[in-house]
Amino acid sequence: MADIKETLREIPSVDEILKAPQCGEWLKTHPRPLVIKAVRDVLQIKRESLIKGVNSEPVSDSLSSDTILSEIERTLKDLSAFRLRPLINATGIIIHTNLGRSILDECVIRNMEGIAMRYSNLEYDIEKGERGKRHAHLEEILSTLTGSESSVVVNNNAAAVLLVLNTMAYGKEVIVSRGELIEIGGSFRIPEVMERSGAILREVGTTNKTHLKDYEGAVNERTALLLKVHTSNYRILGFTSDVSLQDMVILGQRKGIPVMNDLGSGCLIDLKRYGIYGEPTVKEVLKSGVDIVTFSGDKLLGGPQAGIILGKEVYIERIRKNPLARAVRIDKLTLSAMEATLREYLDEDRAIENIPTIRMLAQPLGDIKRRAKKIERVLKTFLGSQFKVDVMQDSSQAGGGSLPMLNLPTFVVALSPSVKGPRLKVNDLEERLRKSDRPVIARIKDDAIIFDARTIQDEEIKELVDSVKVALKD
Repeated sequence: MADIKETLREIPSVDEILKAPQCGEWLKTHPRPLVIKAVRDVLQIKRESLIKGVNSEPVSDSLSSDTILSEIERTLKDLSAFRLRPLINATGIIIHTNLGRSILDECVIRNMEGIAMRYSNLEYDIEKGERGKRHAHLEEILSTLTGSESSVVVNNNAAAVLLVLNTMAYGKEVIVSRGELIEIGGSFRIPEVMERSGAILREVGTTNKTHLKDYEGAVNERTALLLKVHTSNYRILGFTSDVSLQDMVILGQRKGIPVMNDLGSGCLIDLKRYGIYGEPTVKEVLKSGVDIVTFSGDKLLGGPQAGIILGKEVYIERIRKNPLARAVRIDKLTLSAMEATLREYLDEDRAIENIPTIRMLAQPLGDIKRRAKKIERVLKTFLGSQFKVDVMQDSSQAGGGSLPMLNLPTFVVALSPSVKGPRLKVNDLEERLRKSDRPVIARIKDDAIIFDARTIQDEEIKELVDSVKVALKD
């Protein structure tokens, strides 16, 4: 015990470290509280290691000035790093919820930058010289693209559904098929969102079969809304039956009850020409005569996170006046990103080329293969015989609760340890890549790291290779 106490006295104090020239340089480029925290954290770890006797190196080396300063520098670097960081999505999942869903095009970023750096007419009518309304900036273009009478955009689709239900059916019944009581990401469920909105759920039909007569039989004096939920994140197959939106609209018109369709993903382009089926466009849905449609901005639309509400002016105006609308409204950056994204859709070919989500969904297989081959060539230049690198066929997914039955053919680069080289476990390599300065999120398959070329951007190839190089260092 006496030896440990003696050794502990050799650990420098915080004040001593702060007087070091190297620490003086850190204080010029980092906030003082952060530098002090880094110093204290490292010194505390040293004390605990000595007391517990878990040092893996000689005490003299562990307590040397160079070692301590080096460890403080690494700690300071970690403390100074932003927690929300860009990374490389090599999973092949295009709309990856955990990785930020849709990525934005450069022109969208430029528009956001211009709005962020200056004052704007967010709620100011330049023509009239008086206060304006933020929803007006998107109303015309949404009407042009979808044929909607009116619109309001909020911060996400769950908020959009909540706001509509609260406005249209507070204290009243909403009729929904049991087969459409979906759960979305984060365990948020339609019944729970409905409960929070103040609406009363009235389930009809069964999980696999719902008929028009089920809706008709449930309608009563307390019915405020007929709700159809597009099963964008799953499919029920086999012995099934559901009611078309068109039939629900006819029933709603006959009974004098508005009809709402929660589309979930929300697609503005007919994807059938690209071999993708089963997803209706927003324009098609509105042509059915439905009263209200809701969908996400950051899924198949490929824009920022938002919830878009389209429909008849008489209902949208009520929704806008709901006090809850202010709590879920979008900010100026989301609005600027959404407007720039929507403008790309005025020319479908331009949207396919410029909106990353749509581009990755529709990109030709040959382009993906060429990208995979390029990654393979660069990796082989420095891997030698330590690792095997192969380009193989595989499948990608849309992700984000969109197009659940879709498997997109793709090409991947498989990196696996060679029997001739040092045996680095694939799980260890995956962890190193994930924790690198530019994190790479990949898949493991058949004892190999898989890089899906569909979701790797051309400009990311060098960063991917650099991360692999660092990860393979001893």
